[in-house]
Amino acid sequence: MAQAKLMDYDKALELFEPVLGFEVHVELSTKTKMFSAAPNNFGSEPNTNITPTCLGLPGSLPVVNEEAVRYSISLGLALGCEIAESSSFARKNYFYPDLAKNYQISQYDEPIALNGNVEVELPNGRIINVDIERAHMEEDAGKLTHVGGSTGRIQGAEYSLVDYNRAGVPLVEIVTRMIEGAEHDAPELAKAYVATIRDIVIALGISDAKMERGNLRCDANVSLRPRGSDKLGTRTETKNVNSLRSVERAVRYEIQRQAQILADGGTIIQETRHWHEDTGATSAGRPKSDADDYRYFPEPDLLPVVPDPALIEELRAVLPEKPAERRRRLKAEWGFTDLEFQDVVNSGLLNEVSETVAAGASAQAARKWWTGEIARLSNAAGEEGIDITPAQVAQLQQLVDEGTLNDRLARQVLEAVAAGEGSPRDIVEAKGLAVVSDDGALIAAIDEALSAQPDVLEKIKDGKVQAAGAVIGAVMKAMQGKADAARVRELVLERAEAL
Repeated sequence: MAQAKLMDYDKALELFEPVLGFEVHVELSTKTKMFSAAPNNFGSEPNTNITPTCLGLPGSLPVVNEEAVRYSISLGLALGCEIAESSSFARKNYFYPDLAKNYQISQYDEPIALNGNVEVELPNGRIINVDIERAHMEEDAGKLTHVGGSTGRIQGAEYSLVDYNRAGVPLVEIVTRMIEGAEHDAPELAKAYVATIRDIVIALGISDAKMERGNLRCDANVSLRPRGSDKLGTRTETKNVNSLRSVERAVRYEIQRQAQILADGGTIIQETRHWHEDTGATSAGRPKSDADDYRYFPEPDLLPVVPDPALIEELRAVLPEKPAERRRRLKAEWGFTDLEFQDVVNSGLLNEVSETVAAGASAQAARKWWTGEIARLSNAAGEEGIDITPAQVAQLQQLVDEGTLNDRLARQVLEAVAAGEGSPRDIVEAKGLAVVSDDGALIAAIDEALSAQPDVLEKIKDGKVQAAGAVIGAVMKAMQGKADAARVRELVLERAEAL
């Protein structure tokens, strides 16, 4: 794929104004699929979570998942939307190789929620209100695996395998209105907006929202118009971007790519585009279809959804705190600097740190573990990931605070927790990893180290206390790291004076 010519970002913003729009797809974590009783589980063997309805077999009929409707209403309310008195499903006719019936059941002109607004806070403190046009229910498509070739994509593949496990999984698609005025902050807004949606659905408890698994995906629409013009430019839609960093990079790339084309006298093609993480570039997909091209018509097998007003008020009463308000509150409560707090937010670890603090750890300790050692272990594990809970991290820190573990031993315990060997306390007991607190054992090791290094002993006696480091190191090695270095230092200085 040839690399497109890109205009310098600042130059592009001098010449053009970016206009954005986002379509975020949220997979709902219901027990079953949107229109059938098939399990809604991630990671099952291919083509095991299926029913005749998932496969579009003749005579099979869809039935609406009540829990998915409740989740969709909750999400609509959290987005500040009006909940429709009545909404209906339609058939969206489009060739889906991984959706066997060759149409998608979605909502078209009568969505469940509309006319909302989300407050998005950028890293620089700027607040942008993003208007929500609609949030509608639909079903997800399956998954294709392209075999052969060097990229894992359909181009160059020898053949493709289809897995229908994801076909029919409940989705809510959130569509923004046109976003103007973001200017230089456009890429940062893209990332912050998707992060805000992720925070909302996690707080509601309606989705795992793991972008790497496809639980939450973003289609980013970008167009440019010349400075001083009221005429909108032609937009492109970068499809299914599945990480916060990639959303930001894709929007920046499209701004630079489109700006160069326009400056060279070319035209932008209305099309979908694919994001390539390895090259940091987008490539052309297909010409972008308009709604008429999908030949929507009412789904004849499903009745309209007419939610009880009492249900809507019941769900409204238990809405969580808005993400921007929550972040401001937590930052103040934790006493973090702007840099420390943004580090947590950018890592997507706000909930983990918050739950660890709630379990008894200090905010700084929680931040240190999640953004440091746990992040390292998670990166090393790759797609398989690790399973560490906030309660386990809080217990680990408690062991450090009470002197049972030092930092070195705590890291060993954390690795064992990540390997599924049990709770931190159980691992400490089973492996004998507690810090040696017996001064007698420490003094014996110190005396042996001092006698082996008489020159160091003389330096300490002469007031050169920094020389104690060599003895401390020898003692820590002798104790296999199971000693409090600060206590060892105290005892080294005491014994040196006494000898």
